[in-house]
Amino acid sequence: MKILRYVLSIVTLSFAIFGLITNNFQLNHIMIFLLGLTMLVMGIEEIQKERKANGLLLVGVFFLSLFVSIKGFLLS
Repeated sequence: MKILRYVLSIVTLSFAIFGLITNNFQLNHIMIFLLGLTMLVMGIEEIQKERKANGLLLVGVFFLSLFVSIKGFLLS
């Protein structure tokens, strides 16, 4: 899970840096989706560590970012 979290974080950061450098924000919905997946992985890790409140909050953030990214896919 740690490796997946690190990979998702690096890819998300790469999309963010690319958008800032090129001023091309057409890939923001993909970045938000990847950020949501990172939050989901972190939430699962927190739930496994018996910190359910933090884990459920992170899973909730995942669902919110999933909704926003799907809306971005449909509008672009």
